[in-house]
Amino acid sequence: MTETMFEPGTPVCVRQECMRRGKPLTIEVVGAVVSWEDKPTGSWYAEGKDDKLWLRRLQLKKVDGEIVWLVIDDSTHIARIEAATR
Repeated sequence: MTETMFEPGTPVCVRQECMRRGKPLTIEVVGAVVSWEDKPTGSWYAEGKDDKLWLRRLQLKKVDGEIVWLVIDDSTHIARIEAATR
């Protein structure tokens, strides 16, 4: 996981890996950073802030205008990319 929190408007490529049916699955999302937030889940967690499990969330706006929320974890890699020009 990267500790860099890019400024809003920064174009980035986010790559996450997860296991699916015993095989690694890589998901890639490209967009501009809208915001970063640390938000609690609905789950209880004894050692967490306010006894909740907190997750870092990244909001991106894709080129087609779709807004995407991503949970950032240890399997997440975020890289700054050059903005596309038309």
